[in-house]
Amino acid sequence: MARQGCLVGYGPSRERLYRTAAGKLVQVLQGVSPSSIPIERPPFFELAINLPVARSLGVEVPVSTLAQADEVIE
Repeated sequence: MARQGCLVGYGPSRERLYRTAAGKLVQVLQGVSPSSIPIERPPFFELAINLPVARSLGVEVPVSTLAQADEVIE
């Protein structure tokens, strides 16, 4: 969302979600019943901050928050 123009984006890692989905698809193709495959919560989340949007809104993003972000858009 931050890449699309939002101030902050926080959500599951899409790359890891795709890998998990691919693994489950392989299980189904190998004959495992879909009802026997457990539903899992995403284990990893990403934080992205869009600094140009923060500047245009007059928001000061703390350095500690920037240090924790997975991606900072300049």
